[in-house]
Amino acid sequence: MRLPLTLTLYIGRRFLQYVGIVTVPVAGVAWLVDSVEISRRAASREAMTFENALEMATYKLPHVMEDLIPFIVLLAAMITFFRLTRDSELPVIRAAGISIWQFALPVIVIALLIGALRVTAFNPISAALYTRYDQLSGIFFHGRPNTIALSSTGLWIRQADAGTTSIVHARRVVTDELELSGVTVFNFAGDRFISRIDAPTGRLEPGAWILDRPTVFSPDGMARRMGEIRIPTTLTTERIQGTLSSPETVSFWDLPAFIRLLESSGFRTIRHVFHWHRLVASPFLLVAIVLVAATFSLRLPRRGGAAIILGIGIGVGFAIFLVSNIVAAFGRGGIVPPALAAWAPPVIWSLLATASLLHLEDG
Repeated sequence: MRLPLTLTLYIGRRFLQYVGIVTVPVAGVAWLVDSVEISRRAASREAMTFENALEMATYKLPHVMEDLIPFIVLLAAMITFFRLTRDSELPVIRAAGISIWQFALPVIVIALLIGALRVTAFNPISAALYTRYDQLSGIFFHGRPNTIALSSTGLWIRQADAGTTSIVHARRVVTDELELSGVTVFNFAGDRFISRIDAPTGRLEPGAWILDRPTVFSPDGMARRMGEIRIPTTLTTERIQGTLSSPETVSFWDLPAFIRLLESSGFRTIRHVFHWHRLVASPFLLVAIVLVAATFSLRLPRRGGAAIILGIGIGVGFAIFLVSNIVAAFGRGGIVPPALAAWAPPVIWSLLATASLLHLEDG
């Protein structure tokens, strides 16, 4: 028997209702926890106020909610199936000849839509706000007004130290240890131009930029050649690579172009390629989570044991999260191909949940 449209809309509406009911307290708790944690870290920072801590927690919240969406969908799906079973609606529907797959289809479709909206609409907003959070975190907790950017013209770094501002530009990064080619450095004292330094190669060492065979141009146009010059810096290779390799600050729509830009500039792209595949695969992970919820919610015992079964279902949801993060760590590190690391969890969990539902249906 085909699932009637009225019943489809009814099940879908209830699922959306529980998604909203679960989302509000989860978001509130996440924002409160982040606010307390940031306030604790800011206790020794005189320049940072409680309002700044709340602002940072607000900027970070969309990024946190992106990670919590699978849990929200899991809880909402389990509550939906549980309530429909407890209200004796599911037995009546099953008696009418409707299979588990037809019954779960509205929830699966809505989960896919939620996943698609998360990637295409919510992720760009989350990336923009997380970028602002990252900037504030750098200012308040690390005291660095340094700015690092990558464009089609190469790597740009702005650093300030003891009243002097330097803008370092490199056309290409030769190695991951930040060996640079085509280096230009502009030095300023406030708004006053001090000098320009051109060097064919350079590198970052602890505490300083080392420029090889540089030519120094003074404001009056005079030039002088040197064997080597050191420019003090507080930046480290890890900090620069960490800033550039933070895919969470790049919108889903901008990721492909940014990956090509990283490749042309000489930086590694494994983290960004994995992140892109993971975003594309995330709607299908939500489908796997819905199937898991159905497995543990559609056939609850009539008396007792329901809480245990639901608890096991939630535990399996945490296992999905844990295994996905372990595989993700392998993917980010290049141990496993990024595409395989991103797509393996949703595919494997979907197959396992499908097998369980087939067993229930045949039983």
